[in-house]
Amino acid sequence: MRIGIVSETYPPEINGVALTVHSLAAGLAAQGHTVDLIRPRQREPFKDEPGIVTLEVRGASLPRYPGLRFGLPAGGALRERWKRLRPDAIYVATEGPLGWSAVRTAKRMGIPTATGFHTRFDSYADHYGVGFLTPVVRNYLRNFHRRAKATLVPTEALANELTALGVDTARLLRRAVDTQLFHPRHRDAELRATWQVDGNTPVVLYVGRIAAEKNLDLAVRAFRAVQQQVPKAKYVWVGDGPARAALQEANPDFIFAGMQRGDALARHYASADLFPFPSLSETFGNVILEALASGLPVVAYEEGAAREHLHTGHNGYRIDAGDEKHFIDSTVMLASNASLIRHMGRAAHTSMAYLSPDAVISEFENLLSELAQENAHEHHAAAAHA
Repeated sequence: MRIGIVSETYPPEINGVALTVHSLAAGLAAQGHTVDLIRPRQREPFKDEPGIVTLEVRGASLPRYPGLRFGLPAGGALRERWKRLRPDAIYVATEGPLGWSAVRTAKRMGIPTATGFHTRFDSYADHYGVGFLTPVVRNYLRNFHRRAKATLVPTEALANELTALGVDTARLLRRAVDTQLFHPRHRDAELRATWQVDGNTPVVLYVGRIAAEKNLDLAVRAFRAVQQQVPKAKYVWVGDGPARAALQEANPDFIFAGMQRGDALARHYASADLFPFPSLSETFGNVILEALASGLPVVAYEEGAAREHLHTGHNGYRIDAGDEKHFIDSTVMLASNASLIRHMGRAAHTSMAYLSPDAVISEFENLLSELAQENAHEHHAAAAHA
């Protein structure tokens, strides 16, 4: 098949959506499909896999996130592209201006389209002082996804949220995690030495955007509670974002490692000991799967990946939304018990073994093939009645 993929974020950008879209594109190309990738032009070059043909369109930097870009509307360029090289099906991964023009153009051209529901942008409005825009954003998301034949979601909970939003085309496509890359064997004593910790000192890890919507104040308070029990504990932060500078200034004892990729990221995960993740705004949270696969017990609210994959007392602690005391207490209990960390860490890695990237690619391939076949049948039926 020839499959179109439209995304406003893609490597070398580092975020859950970019990495997920790249994994899907590379997986389809490896199966022999031609992937027609449309994304914003980026400052840094990125060498993609054979079989992925890229069209770069105009983009702009996101406010407060200069390292991330969104695509500008490109209906004319998409129409010209798809007239010459018509895809059998299209996956529109993001809901920005480029994504909107893609679903609109595909619908007008009669090309079957699936969209991705990755980020609850309507829930972000309050974090940036524009809560009055929440109904506007919610209406935009509803209209966006109603244009598609299917909207792919990584969890049953998100499927239910889409239904409540007024979109009844949700299809489950679980996220995968690379358990060869994210693995406890990548624990690095030399890296821990740069953090000035020995084998018995717990290292708390944060990986992700360092931004207001991630509920970072709770992360800091949980770590300070850990320090009361284990004064030598360290907090390592991997990532970047608009809140980093203020956080770093207010907490000079924290270790900020910046953005990490590939093997370096895997070493940071495996060299830490526990992963408290306080965000309440996740539609999924790939970092939870990466931490678990790396052998880190996780403390997280019952949102996204945690709801599906975190089991209290087995591979970490799943906390009821808003229960800050339980979140802090669970983090402290883990950090102050080395044998519990080891026990839950082994269970954490084992719990990710079934999330094979190959299985997810096969599901994605089958779903797009199904959309293409349904579309062909509809056109044949329409022609027969003409």
